[in-house]
Amino acid sequence: MRNVGTVTRGIRTPIIKANDDLAKIVVDSLLEAKKNDNFEFRDRDIVAVTEAVVAIAENNYATADAIAEDIKNKFPKGEIGLLNPILSRNRFSILLKAIARGTKHITIQLSFPSDEVGNGILDEDKLDANGIDLSSIISEKEYAEKFGDFVHPFTGINMVDFYRDLIEKENCKVDFVFSNNPKTILEYSKDVLVANIHTRAKTKKLLKASGGNIILGLDDILTTSVNGSGYNSKYGLLGSNKATEEKVKLFPEHGDALVEKIQKELATKTGKHIEVMIYGDGGFKDPVGKIWELADPVVSPAYTRGLEGTPNELKLKYLSDNQFKELKGDELKQAIIDEIKKKPENLKGSMQTQGTTPRRLTDLIGSLCDLTSGSGDKGTPVVFIQGYFDNLASE
Repeated sequence: MRNVGTVTRGIRTPIIKANDDLAKIVVDSLLEAKKNDNFEFRDRDIVAVTEAVVAIAENNYATADAIAEDIKNKFPKGEIGLLNPILSRNRFSILLKAIARGTKHITIQLSFPSDEVGNGILDEDKLDANGIDLSSIISEKEYAEKFGDFVHPFTGINMVDFYRDLIEKENCKVDFVFSNNPKTILEYSKDVLVANIHTRAKTKKLLKASGGNIILGLDDILTTSVNGSGYNSKYGLLGSNKATEEKVKLFPEHGDALVEKIQKELATKTGKHIEVMIYGDGGFKDPVGKIWELADPVVSPAYTRGLEGTPNELKLKYLSDNQFKELKGDELKQAIIDEIKKKPENLKGSMQTQGTTPRRLTDLIGSLCDLTSGSGDKGTPVVFIQGYFDNLASE
């Protein structure tokens, strides 16, 4: 029996640039790491590549001008409601600049006390002190009077002021309203750009049913190329982030082809069937800062077939405390191993699985990869995982 279970390695690669052969770089980097770190490839190992370098290699970028052009085409009146954008300089500032460049007047509705992913917009203690509950509507004037001195504890920035300045520099007028009811925005504009990430489909449906005119989401902008720009046919602007002050990197467009190519080349070089995926944000929540680490539309936009589904695991603690509560030591361990070996292919609904994590494999693995690679200067955009599908009975 092996004494080590899952092993995760961050794999260093050359710096990825536009139009690089990413599949070759990933495979070559793994082979070099094997040589230096002295490990062997096995069937059902996992190779994960961060979405950032995939999009970079695809040269999937868009300028603010290209986004503004698409906004003009889709909102010809030039006056829109912008619903629930996240409060992020990296994720949204260039998009907002482009939206302002393509319109004449924006009414921004912000949720409170925080945006969709947990970025605060006001001092929560002051809500109760001012008799404001979460069903209230806060005007721009009331926000300025009661919460205008708020700055984010990590960034030191008031995002309302930041967004206002950014829009006005594009010669666009802006108003703010604060409400947790999506329908509030229709009191200001029947043409709405929905910036929700994870509830976008439900929100768009609600606004259309409530009398909205042009109701589009960020996922409907730049779904095709504009003047030679990059694009994402499925997610539009969702999953993008800042590249320069005038350009964003979009979510990868051709991920499916890439993961299949990497899997095929690894099979040729190693003789093993290795699963491959692309990952972005991990989908976990910081218990202190309250930030939900999922500003991308999905954790994994592309993966090979073997990563489909959810874990099919027994809860060892449950077995030990219940079914085998009279056993100890090697006898207990062997009984659990035998139980694992005879478990059915689908344990859904079984008491023996309670306490296991009910999430998709790609979401779980993506979180592991995001924590391994980090978001700064580790230089490991590829993550290599071994033993993820092993269990106590694996030899």
